[in-house]
Amino acid sequence: MKPWKIVVIPTLIMVVIAGIYLFSIWKKRQNPGVVNQGQEQKLSADDVAVVRMQFPAHFDDLKDEEGKSIWMKNGYTMPYFPYSAGKVDFKKRVGVIPPLQKLDIRKAIKASVPADVDDGISHGSKQALYVFTLPNDKQEYATPVGVIDGSEEEYFSDLLYFYDDPHTIYANWPKDVWTAVDAHQAKPGMNELQTRLAVGQKIQTDDPKTEGNRTVTYDADGKKWTVTFANDRATKVAGG
Repeated sequence: MKPWKIVVIPTLIMVVIAGIYLFSIWKKRQNPGVVNQGQEQKLSADDVAVVRMQFPAHFDDLKDEEGKSIWMKNGYTMPYFPYSAGKVDFKKRVGVIPPLQKLDIRKAIKASVPADVDDGISHGSKQALYVFTLPNDKQEYATPVGVIDGSEEEYFSDLLYFYDDPHTIYANWPKDVWTAVDAHQAKPGMNELQTRLAVGQKIQTDDPKTEGNRTVTYDADGKKWTVTFANDRATKVAGG
């Protein structure tokens, strides 16, 4: 084969391949409807609701909530205790905080927790607690919000609390739903988020991964609810 053919023939092959590729791109642009863009994900009003986070990293960060109100997000999971004379009485557990309970924060404190007290958070060398009052109740109480172990600190307030009134955050919910939520009642038609904020976060389920299409049993401080969801709507409610 002559030297010029050795150069020209591969070049022509490359030009043809490039031409075919460019032609296919041009055809796709002429018919954009044939390009698979994927199914657009639909977001609900709950998905786009603004739930503020504070990301506390140090004990002093908790003090930002002093003099403010917070609302329990993780209902029926966190205990609270009487607080007086600068001390937490861990021997007289009052109960567990129900969902959406408003807490008026007085201050953040550190305290050593007796070894025989299980308050849902690791003891460490000290725990961080919020001292608070309840609406129409002057008695002060304390509930754990973090753990301090030497130089290590871990805080859970973002998981446990709303920093804004949930009635404002989820203002899109119908009045009858809010009536049931405020009364700590589950009812057909509620979605999983609404149900959790009504009867708490302490749950057992047959399918942890498929939220909105499963059966969930809630332990609302000893009162059991079993709710079956389909397409994120309660179709069957039992208990209470």
